[in-house]
Amino acid sequence: MEVRIQLQLKELELSSLSETIKAINSNASENHLYRIYRFTMHSYQSLSKMALFVLNETTECKAVFGTKNQYEKLKMADYFPHLEELSKRTDLTQTTYFNEFDFILPIRHKNQLLAVVFLGKSPSLTDEILFDIDFFETLTNIIIVAIENKKFARKAQKQEDLRKQLEIAKQVQTLLFPKQLPYNERLKVNASYQPHHSVGGDYYDYIPITDDRFMICIADVSGKGVPAAILMSNFQAGLRVSVRHGTPLKKIIQNLNQLILENSGGANFITAFLAEYDFSTQKLTYVNAGHNPPFLYHPDGKIEELNDGTVMLGAFPKLPFLDSKTIEIQDFFLFCFTDGFIETYDETGEEFGEEQLRSFVQVNIREDQETLHQKLIETLHHFKGKNAYIDDITLLSCQVGDFGKVTNTKSPTEVELLS
Repeated sequence: MEVRIQLQLKELELSSLSETIKAINSNASENHLYRIYRFTMHSYQSLSKMALFVLNETTECKAVFGTKNQYEKLKMADYFPHLEELSKRTDLTQTTYFNEFDFILPIRHKNQLLAVVFLGKSPSLTDEILFDIDFFETLTNIIIVAIENKKFARKAQKQEDLRKQLEIAKQVQTLLFPKQLPYNERLKVNASYQPHHSVGGDYYDYIPITDDRFMICIADVSGKGVPAAILMSNFQAGLRVSVRHGTPLKKIIQNLNQLILENSGGANFITAFLAEYDFSTQKLTYVNAGHNPPFLYHPDGKIEELNDGTVMLGAFPKLPFLDSKTIEIQDFFLFCFTDGFIETYDETGEEFGEEQLRSFVQVNIREDQETLHQKLIETLHHFKGKNAYIDDITLLSCQVGDFGKVTNTKSPTEVELLS
């Protein structure tokens, strides 16, 4: 009689495992797998009650039957902060909330606790062979590991989707930058860009307007990744459309501010510096919208910080004290940068800073611009030591006329700084 009962029990267990594996192979949902698990466990007359808790952010009860307490409403962590300790107990009678159960089965995978299942024997159970706790553990293990694999697959898919989004954003960002920059006797423009992540939030541009007029821009969007790239692409599109339509510089800034507000809802902002030069009038007009002030180097050794303008774009519906400034100048060297450069720290916590950058450019201003940029980046890399870069780094330099041929007899400490 005992052998026949054992055989019938094994047949039932094999059938249960077979149905469970079929459901897993058919890619059944997590909720469906939990329902199968509950139905299977409930079909065993040796069990009077069961509660399965799965570890996640809240450690929820995913399957239950026959219990006095409403475990589906219980947050496990509220009662047992140390779930690992609870899983090692053999006597549940001393617990305040789970004393109606006879057994607790910890479900582990590679030594990681994934779930615990509480079991209660049926009062009418007379033959202990009908209570196959090894089978209950095996069935629970199969279900829980299958569901964990589903979670892992979802996470992997999410990461792959994010990777694709970042790749697209990187391609979009690459398209934002000008394909060619002028480098001739009349005008030399050079740029260097080093993103902190695969997709950064810095932007630079050179826009020819007429044979005698051009505009340069450097900008930095708050935030990183895909949202920053999208917002910066909107900024670039708005800027180029406004320039193409011959919009005055102050009006361009107002248009860009409105565009950023509409697209970011106030969640992000952009600092920007826009400058337009006219060879025929020899006038440089600029607006600084909360950006690090570029350095304007005069042939006589004076250095002017270009501060005038307004606050960052996208922070206020109406820009306060918006103004542009015009400088009459024939030959000059304009050096722009983003805060990622000057806010790099060495191993002692010292910041590279504007003063060191300004002096370095002054000393090396006779170098061609590509060499100057390369020297700066190498100097910064040496300065930071083992520290990591904390932000994107962008350098943009613009030389008009024969500035590089003018002899400057002043040392970096003697040059006059115009505020």
